[in-house]
Amino acid sequence: MTLNPLANPKGTNLNCELCQKPAFIQCTKCRVTYYCSVEHQKADWVGIHEKICQSLIALRQGAPFLPSQEERQKRERHILMKKTTMIDLTRTTGQKLLFEGRHEQAVPAAMQSLRFAIDVHGLDSIELVPSYLILGEASIGLGRLSQAEEYLAQAQWTVLKTPSCSNAIKSKLYRNLGLLYAAKGEYDDSLRQLADDIYHASENFGTNDIRTSGGYFHMANVFFRQGRMEIADSLYRQVSNIWYNHLQKIVKIRTKTPDTPQGIGPLIIESSDEKEDTLDEAQEAEAIQVLNAIYDMQEHQQSRQPQDLATICHALAMLYFILMDISKAKEFGRKAVVASEGHPDDSLSRTIVEFMKNLESQIQRVI
Repeated sequence: MTLNPLANPKGTNLNCELCQKPAFIQCTKCRVTYYCSVEHQKADWVGIHEKICQSLIALRQGAPFLPSQEERQKRERHILMKKTTMIDLTRTTGQKLLFEGRHEQAVPAAMQSLRFAIDVHGLDSIELVPSYLILGEASIGLGRLSQAEEYLAQAQWTVLKTPSCSNAIKSKLYRNLGLLYAAKGEYDDSLRQLADDIYHASENFGTNDIRTSGGYFHMANVFFRQGRMEIADSLYRQVSNIWYNHLQKIVKIRTKTPDTPQGIGPLIIESSDEKEDTLDEAQEAEAIQVLNAIYDMQEHQQSRQPQDLATICHALAMLYFILMDISKAKEFGRKAVVASEGHPDDSLSRTIVEFMKNLESQIQRVI
């Protein structure tokens, strides 16, 4: 079985960017993209085209005449590099839109990522799987479960016939299958798939990595739907702690005071051994979605533990500090202070208070 929305295009330039039907509308900015309707043009613009409009010009215009083989090879390498960059950009955008719950808008980004992946890697490559997974997850979010099954079946078949497939891709596949079964109400099958997700993610990234935490989060959601709150709470707590530790590392490096050079002689600047972890757009959106979802549950749960609420509030405060949303960082910081006062362990309170001092210090520096 094959399912590839781009495998059999009806033309080269005059087909709709989204549905491949005959196109009658041209993008007036890049003039290399076409649509069958204004609706599809708007959907593509909001989903991905605004980000890549000008970049498409060099990729879709005819190649100039180059007299030497060396120049032609140099241009081919340049085009290949740009297409590879576009794969990363469109996939990250698609994932970001999924985490924001904008499933309809994620489809154009996924379609573009699939198109570039086919151009670079061919129709049967394992490199197409991440794009199929974004399309599958978008279909699940839109309630189009039969379509999601087809995309995920294509991804699964490609993984099975690729012995060298990475654990990272397998993890994402099993996560999407877990989401599909959960959407169908088949919770036992969903939990099995999510367990496989966590296993492969742990093999690739470790058990306490933010890229593994998504499996714990979705598994917690399944237990929550089953009313098995004790298990769900323990998994939500694990997700909170993973993100808490990751964000704390970033904040620690960003708020570190540079060492003051001492002695006489030329200034020698030593590079720090600490390397700052960063969040890409998709990870930022994931953190916002996941941590706010856990916070909402903690806030409305009468049996919550003070430390759990303090931890998630502090994690959100650090996240918004990293995102430069100072008002939200202060809001959740204050909530973390209040929540930690009900916990006998003073170390958490001291950590939160120290963060709030650093936050004020950073604000003063900007002013």
